[in-house]
Amino acid sequence: MDNRAEVREFLTSRRAKVSPEQVGLPAGSNRRVAGLRRIEVAALAGMSVEYYTKLERGAISGASPEVLDSLARALLLDDDERAYLFDLAQAASPVGRRPRKRNPADWRPHASLQWILDSVTEGPAFVRNGRMDLLAGNLLGRAFYKDMYDAEGHTPNFARFIFLDPRGFDFHPDWERAADTTVQILRMEGARNPHDKEHHELIGELATRSGEFRRRWAAHSVWRPGAGFKVFRHPVVGEMTLAFEGMEMASDPGLTLTIYAAEPGTPSAERMQLLASWAASEYGGRPADQSS
Repeated sequence: MDNRAEVREFLTSRRAKVSPEQVGLPAGSNRRVAGLRRIEVAALAGMSVEYYTKLERGAISGASPEVLDSLARALLLDDDERAYLFDLAQAASPVGRRPRKRNPADWRPHASLQWILDSVTEGPAFVRNGRMDLLAGNLLGRAFYKDMYDAEGHTPNFARFIFLDPRGFDFHPDWERAADTTVQILRMEGARNPHDKEHHELIGELATRSGEFRRRWAAHSVWRPGAGFKVFRHPVVGEMTLAFEGMEMASDPGLTLTIYAAEPGTPSAERMQLLASWAASEYGGRPADQSS
């Protein structure tokens, strides 16, 4: 895959974010570029300016791990940005392997995975892929994301729900954060799995239909969230603050298992119990993959 444009835009955007003061260089008064100059990045990374210029123009194929590490340190990349840089280099390599193709329309959770999901009874539990398709879940997951499941014509997808569905805006009180996170995950997936035709089609659809998405996509920001807290405004039970844990599935690389939980004894926990009661009456206790 020719990803030179993506490499170029990522490196130039990261270079523009680093001020001379951050790396111990004098700011000066005659700087015509935002952030560092190419010659400064090259010196910090211990390489010639000619070689760095070649990398920044997108010719990253063949760059050694040591070179990529030096470049990541010079540009003050965080762990997720560093992983993204390495994924870009891997994708550009002529010996890189195409990831195994997975069609969300055909994928089904194996029986033991669905048992595990269904055993989680006090919070939503679900499986998604890097394209943000919601592939499987427990009963509370089905009830929690009821509006996203009700969307017609596509596999339930977090990105479409957030950017293209007005209910997605209402569901996320901190919509800006949710939108940023979604784009950052999609960016990471694009480098990790560059041959995914459905991913490219999703990005094209979102960019065509949402100016908010286009603006965020152009920032080249990346992040792989693992744990934290989120606030949601559910249409049935109201606002809840939930902790979440996201776990990469070793048995199925590229998929993430996420579980939400409310702090015991809080109004959010009470509302989660109300949601469980509503789900039992609405869906009759059927597993999420059979209730649509």
